[in-house]
Amino acid sequence: MVSAEENAACVKRKRCEGSGESCSPADWIRQEDCPVGIRNVGNTCWFSAVIQSLFHLPVFRRLVLNYCLSERVLEKCKSHSEKRNIAFMQELRCLFALMVGSNRRFVDPSAAVELLRDAFRTSEAQQDVSEFTHKLLDWLEDAFQLAANGNNPEDKQNNPMVQLFYGTFVAERLHEGKIMSNIEQFGQYPLQVNGFDDLDECLEGAMVEGEIESLHSEQTMSSGQERWFSKLPPVLTFELSRFEFNQSLGRPEKIHKKLEFPQVIYMDRYLHKNVDQTHGRRGEVKRLKDQLTVLQQKLEGYKNYGSGPTKYPLADMLQYVLEYATTKPTNVSPASVPVNPAAHTEPNCAYCLFSLPCLSSSKCLISCCSQTEPDDAGSSDGSGCPQTATQRTHIHKPFTQCRPPIEVPLQPAPHSVTEEELYFVRSCLQRWRAEVESTTNELKASIDKVSQALEGMYSDNSLCQVPYRLHAVLVHEGQASAGHYWAYIYDHANKRWLKYNDVMVTESTWEELVRDSYGGMTNASAYCLMYINDKLPYLIAEDTDDETGQALKGMDSLPSILRSYVREDNRWLQQELREWEEQYCQAQREEAQVQTHTEKPIPEEPQNPEQEPTPEPVQGQTNEMMLTPAMQGVIFAIAKARQVFDKEGPEAGLIKAFHEEYSRLYELSQEETTPQQDPRLQHVLVYFFQNQAPNPVIERTLLEQFADRNLSFDDRAISIMREARSKIRLIKPEDMDMDEYLQWHDDYSMFKTVFAYLLTGLEQYQNGKIREALNYLAHAHQDNSVLLRKGEKKGVDQSLIALYRRKCLKELNEKAATLFKSQDENDVADAVTIMNECIIPCMHLMVRGSISQEDLDIIELIRSCWCSYLGQDMDDSVQEKLSDFLPRVLDCSAEMVVLKEPPKVRNSPHDLCSRLTAVMESIHSTSVVTVK
Repeated sequence: MVSAEENAACVKRKRCEGSGESCSPADWIRQEDCPVGIRNVGNTCWFSAVIQSLFHLPVFRRLVLNYCLSERVLEKCKSHSEKRNIAFMQELRCLFALMVGSNRRFVDPSAAVELLRDAFRTSEAQQDVSEFTHKLLDWLEDAFQLAANGNNPEDKQNNPMVQLFYGTFVAERLHEGKIMSNIEQFGQYPLQVNGFDDLDECLEGAMVEGEIESLHSEQTMSSGQERWFSKLPPVLTFELSRFEFNQSLGRPEKIHKKLEFPQVIYMDRYLHKNVDQTHGRRGEVKRLKDQLTVLQQKLEGYKNYGSGPTKYPLADMLQYVLEYATTKPTNVSPASVPVNPAAHTEPNCAYCLFSLPCLSSSKCLISCCSQTEPDDAGSSDGSGCPQTATQRTHIHKPFTQCRPPIEVPLQPAPHSVTEEELYFVRSCLQRWRAEVESTTNELKASIDKVSQALEGMYSDNSLCQVPYRLHAVLVHEGQASAGHYWAYIYDHANKRWLKYNDVMVTESTWEELVRDSYGGMTNASAYCLMYINDKLPYLIAEDTDDETGQALKGMDSLPSILRSYVREDNRWLQQELREWEEQYCQAQREEAQVQTHTEKPIPEEPQNPEQEPTPEPVQGQTNEMMLTPAMQGVIFAIAKARQVFDKEGPEAGLIKAFHEEYSRLYELSQEETTPQQDPRLQHVLVYFFQNQAPNPVIERTLLEQFADRNLSFDDRAISIMREARSKIRLIKPEDMDMDEYLQWHDDYSMFKTVFAYLLTGLEQYQNGKIREALNYLAHAHQDNSVLLRKGEKKGVDQSLIALYRRKCLKELNEKAATLFKSQDENDVADAVTIMNECIIPCMHLMVRGSISQEDLDIIELIRSCWCSYLGQDMDDSVQEKLSDFLPRVLDCSAEMVVLKEPPKVRNSPHDLCSRLTAVMESIHSTSVVTVK
């Protein structure tokens, strides 16, 4: 008997292209206990996102790894679709086995992807994730149907895919006075995004269509339908419809509207068994919403009052009228002030406090402010003679020689008002204002009460019996025609979120997931939500040994045939590492011989500090997700130079490509920096152009990018790469100051680090991690000061760093003071640690250089806070700790400043660009600060 496992093992597998994925072997090897990534083999991020979300569901992973067909069933499989589904399951098992036990950091899914691609119309177009997932589930369902019940394909009750992913709902409608219902099956449940703010609203909209109020009442209904879940699957997947077809433009468009979703959602209110209970509450919700609308409209009338286009709060308007009525009246009309006061020996400058009469026809000797602002017609001297601003002579005279100006009221006031009028007006306005404020407060209280009632409508225990926990979020970034997919998946064992972005697997947070998934701020938003029944622990339970009951991890959890397969692949990896080392050493020796022969030493590997480790594409194939933005630009430039290359050869092709990329980057450098975007982050040459770097530095930097070994993906690119290397070797020491060249690249590296520190600090601040935020911002400010001394465009806007550094200092000092004031031993120790490690070093750095008044104010605030504790009654030990660090708070010049080194940060330009956009949009949306 030949099993499917043995068939799979007998098929010669294509080696994973580990040696082609990175220049450094360290980047090929999987870190301990870290999940593996999936290589993007050409617009297949959709595959990676869905497969990762399914693989990290232990119940599904077990089903795939243990999939097996008997020889009898295999003999009956004659159709093309059956053979294809079996082949796909074999490839999927092998892929899952590698994801379990491989020593590689990421695995190659090419074999499984090729089978899926054959089922689509084209292999080039990026697939819609819902379309792929539907097809994937169909194939899996058919494959498991063969294993579950080969004799009866129609009976799917025992199909594990159906049991796991499919549920049923009851659709009810009114027909001729009778309730008609039918039961339908669903897999991924589609939900509309437009018109809704959160997932519950989407579900309510999907459950109810048309005039449903009369469905369970005595009224007659003309249309409408209700849906109720009769059976929920263990894995409940919501497909968010974020694309719609624009009829006027004739193309699909993405819906970027914000949509919130919870980590746990209770499905009780949508179940058919709870129809009566839910209907009663829906009626109450409708009543409360109508009531809330009326209350909000009434409140709006008080907050924005007026019949004209501009409206104001009514209470403020009454207060302003009261202030006008009670202002001291004057009998002097503003219109009665002389037009030419100088003719009457009165002051002729609105800014003067004292004035002298004119002493001559040519000069006006006045006591005036140090600066005046002339009008368009010039000014007038004391004799009424025209005089320009440059002709004025300002002479300050003793106060005894001056006479006071005319007393003109500083603000509008009634010309006259009687006591009777004032009493009547004041009493009316005060009473009306009190009535308005009282009514406004009552409306606000009623709105709060109704809002709380709405929020708690479905929160009681009777409707919180069916919890579903969020397992995975599939995210799409881009537009309807193009974009990128990745997934956030919950690590149930370690209680954390992980981000799966093709080959990259990184630890994440709920806050980052929300930023990328809710939508509304950027082009990224959730496209698919996968929830699992929180009361079914077997869904996330790991494999256990039948005898010992201990959890099986890694290779121990694999069937023996797959264990052997993974071990073989791990041996291939070791061989690839050895081959890479041999090839690298050989290349180094050959390069050394060439350098010795030409007496023009040059490193074999172009040492461009801006260039990050990038993949070496397979012959004839590139992987855009593994390339830096700089390398992508070079590849596009080479593509544009194709005709020149074919007609005139490699040198002409290099020159053409070089000028294409040079022009593109120069135009990019001329774009203005905005709060959300900084073109300097996109490429090192943009930074060089904006800072007027020497031409030799710019040209060599770009030339080294064309000489990068990662360009060896086709013959044209290889020829251009070799031509660029030849030209680099021709550069003589007298043609290039290498110290200057390296210094420019060091400056750009520091610039990226400053940006990374700033963005990380702002992200930590928004997440409430003030201590970490202050550390990053302090380092950012210190390094940025060094850059700004070299040039305005070499660093970042210092005001933004300083502002949030002050915010962190203030909040962190308040926290430390609160802890210290408690006099609890542990709290006091924490407060002292905060002062010694965070606040005091930051204060010392602030006073060492040029310091702003705002920074001085926050330092004085901190000093005053701690000095206020000196006279207070506290334990001797606490008083001793205060006496220990207080001198360093008051005197910031007595010691060497040592800032705690922050954890390493991500500072790749591509990553910084997206993070900058997200952070700055978050700042603007909350009106925290406006960046000039």
